[in-house]
Amino acid sequence: MKIAVCIKQVPTRDWHPRVDDAKTWIREADASFEMNEPDAYAVEEALRLKERHGGEVVVCSAGPPRVAQVLREALARGADRAIHVQDEALGGADAFVMAAALAAAMAQEQFDLILTGLQSDDQGSAQTGVVLAELLGLPHATIVMEVSVDGSDVRVKRELEGGWFQWVGMPLPVVLTIQSGINQLRYATLKGIMAAKKKELRTVALPAGLAPRQTIVGLYAPQKGKKTQIIGGAPAEAAKELVRRLREEARVI
Repeated sequence: MKIAVCIKQVPTRDWHPRVDDAKTWIREADASFEMNEPDAYAVEEALRLKERHGGEVVVCSAGPPRVAQVLREALARGADRAIHVQDEALGGADAFVMAAALAAAMAQEQFDLILTGLQSDDQGSAQTGVVLAELLGLPHATIVMEVSVDGSDVRVKRELEGGWFQWVGMPLPVVLTIQSGINQLRYATLKGIMAAKKKELRTVALPAGLAPRQTIVGLYAPQKGKKTQIIGGAPAEAAKELVRRLREEARVI
């Protein structure tokens, strides 16, 4: 089985974001970066599928030269080779440009299964995997919590709202977006880190003519404020109103 995993490099969670002078993106020169967490679960799931069914795992990413760091990390965890669509313009690219760049690099590979994380920790659009599937002309499933491959078919468990799940069966090849927590992550060993230095990391150019479909017009930190609401009336009615607001306005239950 030939499996591709699309991964992204994002700012580390403990870094306090600083907006650039144009106020349309972060100051990348001040940031530290790491592998996007949902993508790490996708890499782990691909490695487990390879262990069960054989084949190879190819990690793919699009971004500036610094992205090679997370590709090497995935190779150290057990991936076989890597593809890097390299261009400085991809640092803050939208989902369409990222998906189009990856699709062009992956089109000739004939993958049986393509995995991505559910969404990125920086922009969080949850669209790259879906757009990638459309560009490659492949069926897809999102928010996947379990993957079972049987011959030329795949059966996946999708997480729905309200604690519900859905099982979907599809013929390979397919694109799946993986939910965080699907498995237990492994970490790179010293042997894996040394082996990664000898594995192939192929760099390809960004296809010409890709125009973003989304433009960030402004970026700012949320304004902090306090607001207290008093719910009056009889205890039973007040409790009912509180539950309504928590469900419909705060959306926490």
